[in-house]
Amino acid sequence: MSLTEQLLTTLDAGRDAAVARLVEWLRIPSISAQPDHAADCVRAAEWVRDQLLELGFTASLRQTPRHPVVVAHHPGPGGGGKPHLLYYGHYDVQPPDPLELWASPPFEPVLTEGPNGPRVVARGAVDDKGQVLMWIEALRAWHQVAGGPPCAITAVIEGEEEIGSPNLAPFMAANADELRADVAIISDTGMWDIDTPALSTRLRGLCFVQLDIKAASRDLHSGMYGGSALNPNNLITKILGDLHDANGRVRLPGFYDGVPELSPELRAQWQALGFSEHDFLGAIGLSVPVGEKDRGPLERLWARPTADINGIWGGYTGPGSKTVIPSEAHAKITFRLVPGQHHERVFEAFRQFVQARLPADATATFQGGGASPGIEVPADSSFVQAARAALADEYGRPAAMIGCGGSIPVVSSMQEVLGLDTVLMGFGLEDDQVHSPNEKFDLRCFHQGARSHARLLAKLG
Repeated sequence: MSLTEQLLTTLDAGRDAAVARLVEWLRIPSISAQPDHAADCVRAAEWVRDQLLELGFTASLRQTPRHPVVVAHHPGPGGGGKPHLLYYGHYDVQPPDPLELWASPPFEPVLTEGPNGPRVVARGAVDDKGQVLMWIEALRAWHQVAGGPPCAITAVIEGEEEIGSPNLAPFMAANADELRADVAIISDTGMWDIDTPALSTRLRGLCFVQLDIKAASRDLHSGMYGGSALNPNNLITKILGDLHDANGRVRLPGFYDGVPELSPELRAQWQALGFSEHDFLGAIGLSVPVGEKDRGPLERLWARPTADINGIWGGYTGPGSKTVIPSEAHAKITFRLVPGQHHERVFEAFRQFVQARLPADATATFQGGGASPGIEVPADSSFVQAARAALADEYGRPAAMIGCGGSIPVVSSMQEVLGLDTVLMGFGLEDDQVHSPNEKFDLRCFHQGARSHARLLAKLG
């Protein structure tokens, strides 16, 4: 029996024990957003630290201004030419509210039967405790079969991802020498479907702006001043209504400068996935797509930048009528960015776009906020190719090379602070109800995820 076969046999034999460990970890309500669960966050960190200690790692809790980070190291067998891998995950979870919509208590995990077989239902099942435990179970198999992993491993498991990881980048910067590696590996994303594994090789970034427009010195009676006084609500909606042209393109000057075109190969891969935009929109009660009319649906979702008004307010918004012309109007806008764009330039282009449309007596102020770059991991890197081969061996079909429309801040931090590209090899499904009541993780995905990580280690070691 080959080494890989021994690893897979060991994982298969230990399935029930692995599920029991997952259930035990899921019982800890490690809600990072709520101060009264701070001790639970420590318990969850201690639990995963102890798992790694059992596997021959040196592991400890490192304090941050809020919740601790678990850092663990294993030197591997030594010898040249083998990569040093940094595995990342998080032990914190979202608040489970609204509790009345859960079919079972969120921190009392239950096993239920689904269309793909058994699943575990609990807060954190797939995001991210289940996906972290997959690669820990792969490391457990390596420990049992070979005495340890085939290459050097560093593990970083934080407790603040669900509140934006405010202390992770400073922690990594302060410990950069200790965290040096050749690549980061993260399982906190999804598959294309239950039978088709996926690697996420591109993420959109973000530029946030709050726009505040002021005109008169006070709110005005619309009967006395309407038709004479400038209305900031009318103005802000007119300006923001100009953001897109008739073909769905964003009209900021230079907005598309540096935005790369898809390669024919990648476009063909995405077209072959058989994505149905009709079904995608139908699931949320919509039927007509928007955005750039000359682009395909997955290209618009994964590889094209966007502009969206997230909130807009001004004047009276309470019940009933109040005939007022407000003195101020406000809006929150986010731009999803792709590699090649710079959030500072987009912010400045938006500022100039608004200023050029301001009439006399109106002033505008601009507040920045969250910002992160779009990221693309070279699909031809040796690490991505190794992951793709491991997934193909496990699933018997090529992994889909997909994008992610949202941002994953830790991937930006890994690149900016540690200089690491990231292999995003996730095993979640679209119906996992992440961040919603009745979050679940199909055990088929859990087990095949552990097997895939064991195969990846075999290829890299």
